[in-house]
Amino acid sequence: MDYRDIITKALASHDVHLREINKKVFDNPELGFEEHMARDNYVSLLRSLGFEATPSAYGVPTAFVTEYGSGGRVVAFNAEYDALPDIGHACGHNLVGTASLASFLGVVAALKESGIPGRVRLIGTPAEENLGGKAHLVRGGAFKDVDACLMTHPGPRGVFNKAPYTGNAYSTSLSMDKFIVSYTGKPAHAAMAPYQGVNALDAANLAYNAISMLRQQIKEHERIHFIIKHGGDAPNIIPIATKVDAQVRSGARSEIRALKARVLKCFEGAAVATGCTMKVEDICAYSDLRPNKPICSLYADEMAALGTPVECDLERTIPGPGSTDQGNVCYECPAFHSGFDILTPPGAYNHTRGFTASAGSDEAYDRCIESAKGMAGAAWRILADDHVASEVKNAFLDDEEINPRDQ
Repeated sequence: MDYRDIITKALASHDVHLREINKKVFDNPELGFEEHMARDNYVSLLRSLGFEATPSAYGVPTAFVTEYGSGGRVVAFNAEYDALPDIGHACGHNLVGTASLASFLGVVAALKESGIPGRVRLIGTPAEENLGGKAHLVRGGAFKDVDACLMTHPGPRGVFNKAPYTGNAYSTSLSMDKFIVSYTGKPAHAAMAPYQGVNALDAANLAYNAISMLRQQIKEHERIHFIIKHGGDAPNIIPIATKVDAQVRSGARSEIRALKARVLKCFEGAAVATGCTMKVEDICAYSDLRPNKPICSLYADEMAALGTPVECDLERTIPGPGSTDQGNVCYECPAFHSGFDILTPPGAYNHTRGFTASAGSDEAYDRCIESAKGMAGAAWRILADDHVASEVKNAFLDDEEINPRDQ
């Protein structure tokens, strides 16, 4: 039987299980590093199917890992399952995890049928939103022996791709640094003796305005965002402390260091102007996504064979505007991050309530399974074909020579 037929048959046989895990994760959204229920549901399902599954893998409490096969090369699929505050699975991570599980099961079936050496690994990767869970997994060694790592992600139909394409094989992203700036001033009675105070809220506001001006002078693809998480305790007390949650995005790591330095000057200037002290706490760093071009081409070929063609523009130079910790994985091993379209209401982009509703639909589930078949087919070819595997490895080494690992 052709490997594509084997994969398709395997996914059909597991349809009940895949729909169940997709619904459980969607119906029970959990924030980053709090995904205990999602992790347990995955581990329970895998064990019920006869796999050994390890929770809290690689030192990350809400991660998990399972593996099938022996010898040969290793391909891995990353299963995300964290949600967003208040709006649940508005980025469709229920679908991301389901697609990776489906791909894992498809490759398992192909390995069983063929008997060739090779291993397929499913990694539960928590906290993609804002906390960089995959960076923790990289440091824990999750990808050190991986020959290719694949994952896919939903997006709104008709925004990133036009007909006849149903998604994207070559997706790039910006690097991102997340950090918290805390200002400390001196409290005073706001009416009786304001002159005795040092206003930490003034520092946050000055920084906000300085960065708003800085945005006029940055590169077109660069982004700066922040919110004031704490602005004081009562209006009649000069605020003693404020806290700012900040993110900066740029291209490669060298670019983001330069942009972050300029942003920190704005924060520092506000501290000087108001007389406050300032503390910076680094939260996480996402590397830019540099997808492995041979893997992208393999996936595009598989999707075309399935009758659901995806765009694969390997010459694209403008980075995608978002960020993902899959970028950190791309610097550790050959990897990619494809995208598939789902039907959403007009204007319902990722991170909106409209996208949340669409991510739980049957249509979205069907689309994620189609993408999973493509990923499984690409992964199988890397395991089974020495020439294909060599192309994937050489492209990674060439990228490393041009843009060395710097995380």
